[in-house]
Amino acid sequence: MAAQPEITQRDLRNKSKEIMDAVQGGQSFTVTRDGHRIGELIPLRRRRRFVSRREFAAMSRTAPDLSLDVFRADQEATADPYLGDPYDR
Repeated sequence: MAAQPEITQRDLRNKSKEIMDAVQGGQSFTVTRDGHRIGELIPLRRRRRFVSRREFAAMSRTAPDLSLDVFRADQEATADPYLGDPYDR
């Protein structure tokens, strides 16, 4: 994996449009100030909001079968029965 290019705080200020365009295009940067690494500028993952019927059907065919009884047992095993109402204080 290649190292992220470093940019100075000054470059970030003076070339913000070009840098933001690069981030939008998938590029990551390490930001430095006075020669010290202070942060990373990374693109956000984009979530797909739509899955076609064909894709959903294909994924469903290969999905494992679910047992409702096992699912409920897992929920019961992990749920804390002593949780109180967080709004009752």
